[in-house]
Amino acid sequence: MQPINIFDYEALAQQLLAPAIWDFYQGGSEDEVSLRINRSAWERIRLRPRMLVDVRQIEMRTSVLGTPVDMPILIAPTAAHALAHPEAECATAQGAGCAGSLMIVSTTATRTPEQVAESASGPLWFQLYTYRDLRVSEDLVKRAEAAGYRAIVFTVDVPTLGRRERDLRAGFDIGDHASLANWPAAAAEEENTPKRQIVDTWETVDWLRSLTKLPIILKGILTAEDALLALEHGVEGIIVSNHGGRQLDGALAGIEALPEVVEAVSGRCEVYVDGGIRRGTDVLKALALGARAVLVGRPIIWGLAVNGAEGVQHVLELLRRELEVSMMLAGRPTLASIDRSLAKIVSW
Repeated sequence: MQPINIFDYEALAQQLLAPAIWDFYQGGSEDEVSLRINRSAWERIRLRPRMLVDVRQIEMRTSVLGTPVDMPILIAPTAAHALAHPEAECATAQGAGCAGSLMIVSTTATRTPEQVAESASGPLWFQLYTYRDLRVSEDLVKRAEAAGYRAIVFTVDVPTLGRRERDLRAGFDIGDHASLANWPAAAAEEENTPKRQIVDTWETVDWLRSLTKLPIILKGILTAEDALLALEHGVEGIIVSNHGGRQLDGALAGIEALPEVVEAVSGRCEVYVDGGIRRGTDVLKALALGARAVLVGRPIIWGLAVNGAEGVQHVLELLRRELEVSMMLAGRPTLASIDRSLAKIVSW
């Protein structure tokens, strides 16, 4: 029977993946508080639907940094897709394009930027981690630009890896299970896991800006203070994110931090959010609180594990259909009609 929602894909993927690989994808850091609130935070946002609105035509096409997409649902950067499916990131890119979405390809991918671009049927952004030798990072940026990627997503919340205790207990090392296509051989000799090789600062953002004319998006911002600094350093986008609950445990969920970031930037750059999105109503809530689009991570891996490119496409289509129904029931037939008055944040 074909899955009818994201949770069906989750259950099927768990049956297919080895326990250590499942825990690698699913786990958070330390006590996994942030991992849990990434889901529970959505439940504290209630919707205020409007009635007797003409919702016969629902329009959710939009653009992200000038790139048209069929829905405000994008694929977040996640590591090592070969652990889920032999066609790896290439299959994910195919599924994204078929669904009319956009994929962000990780530095810790198991296929090169060029290989993913050759397989892709839709637009791509490239996510960057920096290495100790910045020449390696510079080369990745230049290669992504040459291959047709449309933006650089610079992840800024990993000065060191969070303590991911599921992986520590299992002795899990990506390098034991898959080859990281963009992990330099010299670095791999030192350590096989994608730990940070440099501590980034705002000077790193300036360095990145000097390398490329592509738009720069900072991923991992959770405060108004850092959002304002991002604007000072000329970024075009911000992804409000706590790294899937895998870094600082106890950090705000992305959706909790979204309103202050949106207020701080006041339309001066595009703002996106990720973390725990499993339903079309989650997407609707994020849009109501000011996100341009949302990013989805783990559910994409589940779809990939279950049915390759077709599974990825179906996961995105399930979310799109749920968002469509939610927009109809909320009386918001267009993205422009979704505003802050739709959402009410409640406390328990």
